[in-house]
Amino acid sequence: MPEPWDELVDSEGLPRPAADELYAVINSLELDELRSRQAAATADILTQGITFTVYSDGRGIDRAWPFDVIPRIIEATEWARIERGLVQRLVALNRFIDDLYNDQRIVADGVFPADLLADSANFRPECTGVHPRFGVWAHISGSDLVRDSDGTMYVLEDNLRVPSGVSYVLENRAVCKRAFPEVFARQSIAPVDSYTEELAKLLRSLAPDDVATPSVAVLTPGIFNSAYFEHSFLAQRMGATLVEGGDLVVTSDGSSGDRVFMRTIDGLEPVDVIYRRIDDMFLDPEVFNPESMLGVPGLMRAWKSGRVAIANAPGAGVADDKVVYAWVPDVIRYYLGEEPQIDNVPTYRCLYDDERTFVLDNLRELVLKPANESGGYGILIGNRASDKELAAAAEAVRNDPRNWVAQPILQLSTAPTLVEDGLEPRHVDLRPFILTGETSYVTAGGLTRVALPKDSLIVNSSQGGGSKDTWIVDLGAGWGTY
Repeated sequence: MPEPWDELVDSEGLPRPAADELYAVINSLELDELRSRQAAATADILTQGITFTVYSDGRGIDRAWPFDVIPRIIEATEWARIERGLVQRLVALNRFIDDLYNDQRIVADGVFPADLLADSANFRPECTGVHPRFGVWAHISGSDLVRDSDGTMYVLEDNLRVPSGVSYVLENRAVCKRAFPEVFARQSIAPVDSYTEELAKLLRSLAPDDVATPSVAVLTPGIFNSAYFEHSFLAQRMGATLVEGGDLVVTSDGSSGDRVFMRTIDGLEPVDVIYRRIDDMFLDPEVFNPESMLGVPGLMRAWKSGRVAIANAPGAGVADDKVVYAWVPDVIRYYLGEEPQIDNVPTYRCLYDDERTFVLDNLRELVLKPANESGGYGILIGNRASDKELAAAAEAVRNDPRNWVAQPILQLSTAPTLVEDGLEPRHVDLRPFILTGETSYVTAGGLTRVALPKDSLIVNSSQGGGSKDTWIVDLGAGWGTY
């Protein structure tokens, strides 16, 4: 198997052009100095209360955000191509979602299978016939990117329901600026701190036409949610109100239909836009899970009547499915008449007999994924699995082929990471965040996630992964000083 692509140095051990300055600084520092900078960064994170919650250990406690001080670098011209590809992808996916809930032309034309839609765990019939503003359903998205051993960047999956992690992009940058001020002084590194301004602008643009000054709320499940830090962080940065389901009520004023109001000490105040961080099934107990204590009774009525905007829209997750993912290149061609600018990872769909047979015959050489899990759960990496695990996986595929896809085992790229024995390569991926409305916006870089255990390919923080700042470095005129 070829060696992984290293994000800092080339095959001869020389720094990649955009990494010259960082490489020089790292080489000039003793290991103790690097450890000192890492310790200062960790202290920053603890002092600022930058946390995430892990439930897998049964304790559900907050932990300090795992951060590695050595950044990951991408050259600006490469990033410009990636950015264009991400915008293309999300424009097409939003047209796809809008079509599925309305005319279903892509199904009628035989491009997307009707039975696949019928079996979708995330298709919400309750959303049929709705036309959100700009035709956009997935306003805030996070597409996970990986680089293979030949340097090619692929989209590994799309996160269109309630993607998380962008707050750590912003916090990682603030911490890394303090860790390597000398590099920021000498290089042009794209800023990331405009994200919350762009998000607020997008959310306000979704408000009903007759609202001059929209009221925006961030709807959180509460303090015990693993991403609560992010919910409160974004609300504060945008000047929005952080609310739980019990803070909102839907009433009718008799003229304009059902509206959402927020309970305050001064009485009910209208809410025009909701940035929801709650899964579909908990949004409205009148429509989805009747036992939900997290949502707002009547919220779907208000949304369907156009009296409140919800981002991301209910039902957007129909395209957030690892089986649907395999059709995204066809989706791009169908709606845009263009070839995808960023490729998918080759994907085998177990619902088809020939592809399922190939997967079952080659499980040890593949990564097997369930269609609708997230956080790295349920994934089997064939060459690291026991015979017992492979047999159980094969049985699961036979029992429910619609729920499984398989992909080749990629040699994910690596980046130098400060570990106990010094600097060592660790596998990384990248989650940029894409805002889609009347226009599109992509973060400069995104959340680089790093698999901290040696040789691990699982980058999720809930399973032992960490993160790095991501630098988009301009070798030309630059973005100026910031």
